[in-house]
Amino acid sequence: MARAGIILAAGMGTRMKSAKPKVMHEVARRPILGHVVDAMRGAGVERIVVVTAPSFEEMRTYAASLGCETAIQHEQKGTGHAAASARQALGDYSGAVIINNGDMPMAQSGMIADVLSACEAPGFALVAFRPADPAAYGRVLLDGNGMLDRIVEFKDATAEQRKVDLCCAGTYAARDASKFFHWAAQLKNDNAQGEYYLPEVPLVAKADGVACAVTVTDEITVMGVNSRSELAEAEAQMQKRLRSRALDRGVGMQAPETVYLAYDTVLEPDVQIAPFVVFGPGVTVKRGAEILSHSHLEGAVVGEGARIGPYARLRPGSEIGEGAHIGNFVETKKARIGKGAKANHLAYLGDARVGDGANIGAGTITCNYDGFDKYETDIGAGAFIGSDTALVAPVKVADGAYVGAGSVITKDVSANALGVTRADQREVAGWAEKFRAKKRAEKAKGK
Repeated sequence: MARAGIILAAGMGTRMKSAKPKVMHEVARRPILGHVVDAMRGAGVERIVVVTAPSFEEMRTYAASLGCETAIQHEQKGTGHAAASARQALGDYSGAVIINNGDMPMAQSGMIADVLSACEAPGFALVAFRPADPAAYGRVLLDGNGMLDRIVEFKDATAEQRKVDLCCAGTYAARDASKFFHWAAQLKNDNAQGEYYLPEVPLVAKADGVACAVTVTDEITVMGVNSRSELAEAEAQMQKRLRSRALDRGVGMQAPETVYLAYDTVLEPDVQIAPFVVFGPGVTVKRGAEILSHSHLEGAVVGEGARIGPYARLRPGSEIGEGAHIGNFVETKKARIGKGAKANHLAYLGDARVGDGANIGAGTITCNYDGFDKYETDIGAGAFIGSDTALVAPVKVADGAYVGAGSVITKDVSANALGVTRADQREVAGWAEKFRAKKRAEKAKGK
C-alpha cells in the first residue's frame, strides 16, 4: 500500500518566544521536525509533505534536505485547513495518508505504522492516549464496537464525559488521501475562532459512511512541544530513551542520567561512558573504548580500545585510532590519530595526522591557521614531540623523529632525527643575589 504523510508545521509557536519556528528547535541535537520525518520514514511512508507558514523558508530548506515536499498554508485557519493545504503538493495522489503534528519529537514508527494499518479496513483511524492528567484534552468517545463515536472537546464535555481518560493525540490516517481531502473540504468554521478543526474530520467521514478506528499509544510518544519548558521536558524524555537503548545494547554507563547523547550517537557494545559526557551529532565509538568524565565529542570516530578524557574535546573530523589515548584538556579537530598514539595532556591537534605509536607532549599545539587558510601537520609513526612544542604548519615530522621540548618547528624534521630550536642555555654567576640586593635598596629608598 502506497503511503504518504502530511506534517502540520505552520504554527507560529508564539509560546516559544523565539524567532525560530518551534519545530526547528532541537531535541537531542536534531530539529523536532527531523524526528517526526524519521518516524514516518521508519513506518514506510514514501512521500512526506510538510505544511509551513509563508515566512518559514528555513524550514522548507530543511525539509527539502530530508527529501520532503512542502506546501504553504497562506492563512492561519486551523489544523483542518492546514491539512487540506497539503493537497497542493499531493495533487491526485489517492493512496493512504497519515496526518501528524510537527511538534511531536517523541513520535515513533510503531505508532505511525499501527494507525496506518488500522485505517485499512474502515477507511479512517486516529491515535488516542491516556495521559496521567487528562486536563483539557479532547475526549475520545467510543461506540459499542470500539470504533470512534465522536471527539468531545473538554469545554463542551459533560461531567460524565470528562471522566473518560482516552484523549485525542492529533494523529489521523486515511486509506484514501483523495477522500480525506474531500472530507477536509467539508469542514465548517462556525466557531469562536473561525477556524477549521482537524478533529472534526472523523465526523464528516462518519456521515459519509466511513467508520473511524482508534489505536492507543503512550503519553510520551505523542507529547507535543509548545513552550520552552515543554522543550526541556521533551529533551529529558528523549535522553531517557536514548540512554535506555544504549544500555540495552551493552554500553556501560556509571551514571546514565548525566550522559547526554545526540539522536545519531553510535556506541558499540562494551564501550564505557563515565559521568558527565556530552555527545554532539555524528559520533561513533567502537567496541571497548572508554570515554572519561567531562569530555565533549562531536563529528568524531573513536577506535576500539581507545581512551578519551577526562576533560577532552573531540571536534568534527577527529578520527582516533585503536588503543590511542587523548587525555585531559586535549582538543582535536580534523585530526587523524594513529593506533596506540598518545596525547595525554594539554594539547591542541588541528588539521593533523599523528602516526601509530607517536607521543605528543604536554603543551604541544599545531599552528594550523594563518588568519586566512588552514594547513596540515604530519607527524610520523613513533615520533616523539617534546612538551611545549609549536608545530607551524605546513610541516612534517617524519617517522621516529624527536622534537625537543620548547621548540617552534617551522621546517620538516627527517626520520629518526632530532629537531630542536631552543637557544643555548647560559648562566651568569651571582646574578640573582645582585638583583635582589638592588631591588631591596630601591624599596628602602621608596622607589
